[in-house]
Amino acid sequence: MSVDFRKLKSFVKVVDAGSVSRAAGLLRTAQPAQPALSQQIAALESHFKHKLLLRSNHGIVPTEAGLILYRHAQLLLKQIEQAQIDIDQSNKALAGRVSIGLATYSASSTLSLPILKEMSTLHPQIIVHINDSFGHVLSELIMTGRMDMAMIYGSGPIKGVKLQPLFREELFLVSPAGPGAKKPADEPLPLSALANVKLLLPSQGHFLRRLIDESLARARVAPNVVSEIESVSALGAAVTEGLGSTILPASVAASASSFGGVEVRRLVRPAIEATVSLCISDHLPLSEAALATRSVLLTVVEKLMRSHPQGIRSV
Repeated sequence: MSVDFRKLKSFVKVVDAGSVSRAAGLLRTAQPAQPALSQQIAALESHFKHKLLLRSNHGIVPTEAGLILYRHAQLLLKQIEQAQIDIDQSNKALAGRVSIGLATYSASSTLSLPILKEMSTLHPQIIVHINDSFGHVLSELIMTGRMDMAMIYGSGPIKGVKLQPLFREELFLVSPAGPGAKKPADEPLPLSALANVKLLLPSQGHFLRRLIDESLARARVAPNVVSEIESVSALGAAVTEGLGSTILPASVAASASSFGGVEVRRLVRPAIEATVSLCISDHLPLSEAALATRSVLLTVVEKLMRSHPQGIRSV
């Protein structure tokens, strides 16, 4: 039995879909042909002499061996797809599809427009997919090959990916503007002063939320969280309507239209800072289009640093 790309593609679709029937729909396979998918999976298991998939109450999940094959299959399929693109575009400008993830509530989200502008000028044939709204951990999407690169919070080692620290950003208190402020907006505010402040924050699974909670705990402050909001636009609207304050990078509040007219104040004792890093796979090579896009992304970040934005500094 030979392992061909058709079998690998079917295997990847089954893992992504979590069921054979959904994978058949994604592959546009007729209903009677669903057994063919099962036969292809069985053939792969016979070839590799390992169980690759397990059925559970939640659908189909890969075994450890299946996860390893999934990663290699992603690489092989991406390479053959890029080979076809390179052949088709051999006499044309650099082309392809590149996906970039941007951490929510980060200054990186303000870079999407500059990146798109630069790519449009330098590499108009490359289709750039930018995503700052997702239901998965970005590093996992990079590790499995479902995304080419991402700007994420963190600089420590993560299995399956490489991190290149880009900059550090400081978090500020963002509050509704009003005449009742007790202190001038340009005067730093100690974290201890947030004890009774109504806060609108990301959910507890978000990196920033964990960082904020840890910083408030060091200042011996129990946060008064009145809402957990995952959307920047919804968060801005809630703050401007006076429902509470939030803690964000100053650049996010300055660039999002929904934060119009808010008051931004520096937090101290302790200051809250986070590192933003470029995340790529440590085992899946970048395509030519992705390499060109990474170069543009780094150039855009360099331009950002030269403008000395509020609350952002070099690593």
